[in-house]
Order: sequence, then structure tokens, then C-alpha cells
Amino acid sequence: MGAFHYIAVDAGGKERKGVLEGDTARHVRQLLREQQLLPVEVNEVEEKSQEQPGSLSIRRSISSLDLALITRQLATLLHAGLPLEEAIHAVGEQTEKPRLKSIVLGVRAKVLEGLPLARGLDDFPQAFPVVYRATVAAGEQAGQLDAVLERLADYTESRHALRQKLSHALIYPIVLTVLALIIVIGMLVFIVPKVVGVFETTGQELPILTRVLIAVSDFIQNWWFALIAAIVLLAVGIRQTLKRESARRRLHRFLLKMPLIGRVTVGVNTARFTRTLSILTSSGVPVLEALRISASVIANLPMRDAVELASVRVREGAVIGRSLSQSKLFPPMAIHLISSGEASGELDRMLERAASHQENEMDSLLSTMLSILEPALIVVMGLIVLAIVMAILLPIFQINQLVG
Repeated sequence: MGAFHYIAVDAGGKERKGVLEGDTARHVRQLLREQQLLPVEVNEVEEKSQEQPGSLSIRRSISSLDLALITRQLATLLHAGLPLEEAIHAVGEQTEKPRLKSIVLGVRAKVLEGLPLARGLDDFPQAFPVVYRATVAAGEQAGQLDAVLERLADYTESRHALRQKLSHALIYPIVLTVLALIIVIGMLVFIVPKVVGVFETTGQELPILTRVLIAVSDFIQNWWFALIAAIVLLAVGIRQTLKRESARRRLHRFLLKMPLIGRVTVGVNTARFTRTLSILTSSGVPVLEALRISASVIANLPMRDAVELASVRVREGAVIGRSLSQSKLFPPMAIHLISSGEASGELDRMLERAASHQENEMDSLLSTMLSILEPALIVVMGLIVLAIVMAILLPIFQINQLVG
């Protein structure tokens, strides 16, 4: 039995869309007719198939919050003793999002065919990350699927929380910067020309600050379209350039050398790496495989290369902590905790502690950066407005001196 997307028309001529389970597309059409619906289109749910026009898209990844929710629900139902197939069906029925429901029912269809859960998840790689699928496979092999799913839910929620902290930390500076630009451009376009134009009729030489302000105002008014085009072309050029791995690698290496941004980059990627490695090792995934998967979640390319090189050394018999320390990219505290975990046989617990330490440090650092950035933006905006006001007032002072 599989899961099928359908588009049907009811007795009133209204289009209906959804997901139904059936043995074949013909069986699903029969089920729709029994519900007084006229089937228009029926397609089997399959991540790797070509999408039909008008069909529900399931190729995009689902949100980390949705993934954590269905994982938590599935773990709870399995812990309560429900068979895997019934638990997946219950989770699919409870979700209200059509795309998420279609994915869950598609996984259930594979389980009904006798495949392991991990194999069912493999058909939807955009929805379930590789670390998720590897952990589920290890949990099934160890016969501890419910406990592993609980860890996965915790892991997914922690990653979502870290992403939320980073996004929330950037909201206020971005909004403040946009408002400042709007105010300054509005003053240059609408207010400055009317005020400063009065002084041009006097015939006297204007102060250099006023002449610069007039030039900027004229440029924005007369060449605004060229300015927008240049910004768009610059954005497109940067995007195309960063599609090349060599360019991204140079940028990531430069970011690591920057004072504050480098520290944030190292901290966030270290927290992500240690948290992922912790859940994989605690779920029974072999260390080399866990290192390979954990490297894939690191966004910074030099740090990812360092983990991949460390995995090669571990394969040759070296320990993880010392192998990672040779790159000098990971924080000493994280290296120390990993080495202590290897020596004491509690690697997964020490990895979790290292991840928590990095996340707490990032919280503190981001809070400090925000407390500095917010007033700094206000000061910069104030200086720009002050420069505009001074450019307007200086000619007035000159006229007063001439009259006096």
C-alpha cells in the first residue's frame, strides 16, 4: 500500500486536494468515487519523481520545528507500545500540513512494504537530513528506536533554538539599518534640494560639505535607477561568484580571521559539530561514519576540511581530540572535553557538554555584540543626520557673517 496525491472535484464543482493511501492509483480513484469525489489526477508520493504541474511540492526540506514535532510524536507512540506502522499513521493523521502529511504517509507506505524505517526515510532526503537517517538506522539495528528518536527530537529542537537565536539577534540591527537608510534617502531626495536650493541663488561659494551634500542629492535623484541596477548586478555577481567552491573557501577563511565574526563562526560550527557527533555516537553509529556525517553539517569549509582530515587520522589510529587540535580551528575547551571523553570512555557525554558550553558562550557573545551594535547604529545614524543638518546650516552662518 502506498500514499498518493490526488486532485478531485466534489459534487459542487469545488476542487479538492489531499493524500490517500491505496494499493494502486486505480484503487485510490475508486476510494475517491466512494467519497462522492470525481478524481482528476492521482500521483504516487515519491520524493525522487518529477513533479507534475499543480501537484503538491515535497522536494523542499521541512522546517526543523516540524521535524522535531513529528519525531517527538513518533517516539512517544513507540514508547507507548504502538507498532511502528500504526505510530507513523497516527503521526500522519495528526499533522495539518498537506506536504508534511504526504511525506509521513509516503514513509509509512515504504514501511508497509517491509522496509526498515531508515530505508523509508531515504526516499525523502530533502525532508530528512543524513544525520537523521543514519541515527534512525543505528537505533533500529540496536533495537532502541524510541530512545533514539527521543534524542533526535532533542537534537532537532536544540538546532532550531540556536537558529532562532541567531535570526532574532539580527532582526533589530537589520530593521534599524533599513529605517536609517529610508530616513537619510528621504532627506536627501525631498528635504535637502528645497532647503539648499535657496542658497544656490545667492551666487556665493558654498561650503564643501554643502556642495558634497548637493552632489549626493542630485546623483540619487537623477541616477537612482542606475544605483539600483548596480546594487542588483553586484548582488547577482557575488551570488554567482560564491557558487564556486574556491571562492566560498576563500571567503570562509577570511571570516575565520575577523575578530568577532570569526569567533561567532567558530562557536556556532563547533556547537553544531559536537552536538551532531554526540547524538550519533550515543546512538551507536560507528565513529568514522559519525565523523563523516558530522563534518557535513559544518557550514564553514576550512572547518569541514579539518574534520575530514581528522577522520583520516582517526582511521589510521589517532585519537579524535588530538586530530582535531592540529587544525587549530576548534576552541581549546572543546578539544579538551573531547580528549577527556575519549580517555574516560564517555565521549558522547563530553561531546554533549562541549556543545552546551559552546551554545552558552554564543548566547553570551551575541548578547554582548547586540548591546554594542544597537547604540553604535544609532550613533552612526545620528552622525549622518548631523552632517546633513550642518551642510544646511553652514551657508546660513556664512550669510549672517556677510550681513554682519
